[in-house]
Amino acid sequence: MNDPSPHILVVDDHRDIRETLARYLVKNGLRATTAESAAHARKALKAASIDLVVLDIMMPGEDGLSLCRHLVETGSIPVILLTAMADDTDRVIGLEIGADDYVTKPFNPRELLARIRAVLRRTSIVPRERDPIEQEELGFEGWRLNVSKRELLDADGVVVPLSSGEFQLLCAFLKRPKMVLTRDQLLDLTTGRTPTVFDRSIDNQVSRLRRKIEVDPKDPKLIKTVWGGGYMLTADVKGSAE
Repeated sequence: MNDPSPHILVVDDHRDIRETLARYLVKNGLRATTAESAAHARKALKAASIDLVVLDIMMPGEDGLSLCRHLVETGSIPVILLTAMADDTDRVIGLEIGADDYVTKPFNPRELLARIRAVLRRTSIVPRERDPIEQEELGFEGWRLNVSKRELLDADGVVVPLSSGEFQLLCAFLKRPKMVLTRDQLLDLTTGRTPTVFDRSIDNQVSRLRRKIEVDPKDPKLIKTVWGGGYMLTADVKGSAE
């Protein structure tokens, strides 16, 4: 029987750090694999199903930022960076290219474990895409979204301007039609950040998007509010290749 526990890959060129952390994670109910370099990490990622990567930034050879960029561009495995206290620039770059969190060295294993569990909770509850957006154009209820040009066109072919946030939000809905998405899930899908208490930015974005695509934004039919849940795109979505 396969072990359902989350599988963590610890990548650090310091043996004491990676081995000690791996033992701590296993002791606390997780599975752990270690790698001493980016090259070894790539092999481990091919050999096993990894749920999260704890990744040191400063390593000889290919550094952690390069591997982090590769992970973000080629998949959806969350990444927590390990960074030296003085590496503010690298930390910021890491977050900009898509890392989910960071912990500074020296770190408290208990704090890192808490951050790992928080990231796993946040990423595991996001529904998977039903059909990845690979088509040039997607249609729904008379609307067409040109993905590469980031243009939304109405039934008459008139372009309706979208902000970057509105475009990301619409893509999140189009990838998951007829799925209920919570505010936390939408925030993660559109900005990749954890919501703060009283964070209503998604509600504001939904309201703005509704004003652009709904016949009556006060009585929305396309993006429905699911009380106690979140929001759902009710329309069927068709690709240009269909």
